Amino acid sequence: MRTRRVLFWSGLLIAVGGVNAHAADVPMCVASKAVPVERQLRQLTLDLLGRPPTLDEYRAVQGKTTVSAETIRGLMGQETFYARMREYHRALLRSNVRSSVNADNVPLVAETIDGAKPYEMRVLGSPRGGQSQGCDHFIPQDECDKAPRQDPHAEPVKKICRDYYGTPLPVSFDYDLNYYQCDRLNATDASITDCTTAVAKGALPDKLIYFCDMRRDARGVLQPFKCLPDPKKSGTLGLVDEVLEPGTGRVVTFVNPKPLAGAQGSLDRCGLSLKGGGTNGMYGSSAQRGCVQRDGWVMTTPPYWDSTGRTEVAACAYDAQERAVNPGTLESCERGGFASDRTCGCGPRFRRCDTSDGKVFNARVAAVNEEPLMLADSIIRRDENYFNMLTTRRSFVNGPMSEMYRASQKVGNAVISAPVDMLALPAMPFTADATQWKEYLRGPQHAGVLTTPSYLLRFPTQRARVAHFYETFVCKTFAPAPDATLPPADHACNRENNLAKRCGCNYCHATIEPVGAHWGRFGERNAAYLDPKVFPRYDARCRDCALAGNPGCDGQCANYIMQAYDGDGAGSLGLLKTYLYRSGDDEPNIEGGPKMLVDKLMQTGDVQRCAAKRVWNEFLGRPMSGEEETLYLPQLVKAFTQSGFKLKTLIEQVLMTDAYRRID
Repeated sequence: MRTRRVLFWSGLLIAVGGVNAHAADVPMCVASKAVPVERQLRQLTLDLLGRPPTLDEYRAVQGKTTVSAETIRGLMGQETFYARMREYHRALLRSNVRSSVNADNVPLVAETIDGAKPYEMRVLGSPRGGQSQGCDHFIPQDECDKAPRQDPHAEPVKKICRDYYGTPLPVSFDYDLNYYQCDRLNATDASITDCTTAVAKGALPDKLIYFCDMRRDARGVLQPFKCLPDPKKSGTLGLVDEVLEPGTGRVVTFVNPKPLAGAQGSLDRCGLSLKGGGTNGMYGSSAQRGCVQRDGWVMTTPPYWDSTGRTEVAACAYDAQERAVNPGTLESCERGGFASDRTCGCGPRFRRCDTSDGKVFNARVAAVNEEPLMLADSIIRRDENYFNMLTTRRSFVNGPMSEMYRASQKVGNAVISAPVDMLALPAMPFTADATQWKEYLRGPQHAGVLTTPSYLLRFPTQRARVAHFYETFVCKTFAPAPDATLPPADHACNRENNLAKRCGCNYCHATIEPVGAHWGRFGERNAAYLDPKVFPRYDARCRDCALAGNPGCDGQCANYIMQAYDGDGAGSLGLLKTYLYRSGDDEPNIEGGPKMLVDKLMQTGDVQRCAAKRVWNEFLGRPMSGEEETLYLPQLVKAFTQSGFKLKTLIEQVLMTDAYRRID
C-alpha cells in the first residue's frame, strides 16, 4: 500500500507599498507541520509491510517524537517486507512470460479411461492418421498376433506387431469420420454382432464388407458400422464409382470420375498395411488417407510428472518409444516434428511431451517467473551489493525447472538451454515441492536476472532487452531529439538496412544496436545460449548452403545469415546473425555479455542514480521533482554507495528524508 504526497510551493502575494513587482513571484516554503509518531509508524508499516501497525508496535514508539532508523531496520527484517520486495521486483522486471510462450503444437499426453488406460499422445499431425487420434487401448502391442482380430474380414490371418527396427505397426484400424459417414448396422437388430453376421442377415451387401468397420462404443464394446464416403462433405461427395477386387467382386476403392479442385479423387479401403509411408522405419508423417491405423499399448516407465509411485504404467506403443533418431532415416527425434514420426515417441520418461491438463506447462511458466525474484530476494536478505542482481552467476532452481534443464525440455514451444553443465545443476524431480528452491552457480556467460529465461523470453529480441534495461535500470527511454530532422524521402540514407545508420532510426539505434550486442550470444525469441563452441562467429557450411540456394540448410543454420539484402549482407553469408553490421568496437560486447554492460554503467553512476529514483518513486508514490533531484539525490546516492550498494540502506535513507515524513 502506498500513499501519494505532493511537495508544493506557495507564492505569497505581498501587498506592501514599495515592494518590487517581481517579489510576488518568489516561491516561499510553507512550514511543515510535525507528524505524530503514531502516524509515522502507520505510514511506514503500510509502505514497508503492506499492513497497519500492531498494538505492540504502537506501544514501542510511545513517548518518542519520531520513528528511528533502528525501527525501520527492524521492519525491514520481517518476512512481509521481503514479500513486498518480491512484488516490487516482479513489477520492475515484468517477470511474467505467460503471454510470451504458449503450448501450441506441443505434443500433449493424457491418461485414458478405458481398456488398459494407457498414457496417450494426441497431436494434429498424428502418425495414426486423422486428427488427434489415439491408440487401441484393448490390444497389447507385443501380443497383437494373439489378440482377437477386430476386423477379421479385412485383417491378415497373422498380424505383425513390429517392423525390422522394432517400430510398432498398426494392430487395428478405423475409418476416419472426416472422410466417411459410418452408420451402425445393429441399431435395430442386436444379434448382428460383427460384419460377417451383417452380411448374412442382409444388413450389408457382401461387396461392401471391406468398408464394414468394427468400432468401439462408449462402453468399449465393438459394434459393426457401414462406412462410405460422406456425401455431405464437398471433398468426398463425388466418390461414386466403385473399383472391385478381382475374384471377389468386393469394393476396394471409391473413385470420383470428375473431381473438382480440393476434392478427393479416390479413397482406398482401410487395413493394417502402411501405404505410402515406406517400411522398416522409413515412415512418413501420416497414415493412409481416410484411415486411422492404431498401435496397441505397452508397459513402460512412468512419465516424469507421474506422482503415484508406480513403477510401470501402460502407454501407447508409438508414444512409449525412446529413440534419439529415426533408425531408417537417421533423422533426429529431437526436432520439432518428432511427434509425427512413427519411430520416435515421447522419449525416456516422456520427456519430449507435455500433459494435456497444462500441469507441466503451468509449473514451468511459474518457475521461470519466480527465478529472478528468488535471486533478488536472496541479495536483499543477505544485504549484498544490490547490483549483484544484474551481474551474479548465482541462481536458483526448483523441481519443474531442474527437470526441464536436465531433460533438455522446453516451456511450451520456447527453447531454453541449460545454464550450466548437468553435473553442476541440482537434481530435483518434477514432482518435488515447487516452493523448494536450491541455489547453484551458472556458467560464466550469465549475468544476474538479465540472462534468466524470464528476462530473455519476456523481452525476446536484443532491442527489446536493451529498451527494458535502459528504462528499468538507467531510467532512460529511447526517443529522437526534439530538433531531429529527416532528409528527403529519396535520400539513400533512408534505404540503409543498418538501423544504426538509417536516417531517423539512427537517433535511437546508434545506441540500441551496440548495447544490444551484449545479448548477442543469447538467441532471439528463445532463451538459448549460443555457445561459441557450437555456434562459431562464421560457419562455412552455412555459407555453402546459402550459395547453393538452400537457405534452410536442413535446419542447421537458423542463427546464421543465409540471404543477402545489401552489400554488407552479401559479404556476410554464413556469419552469425548477431555479428551483422557490428563495428570493431561492438564485437567485444558480444563476448562480454550483459555483465560488461552493467560494469560500464556502474562507472558512470547511471544505475546508482536510477535505483535511488525508483526507490523514491516506490515509497513516495511519485517521481522526484527537479528541486528534489538537486536536494536529495546526491546524498541518497552517496549513502547508497558508501553502504556497498545495499538496497535496505537506500530504502532507509529515503524513508528518513523530511520529504517522506512531511504532512502535505
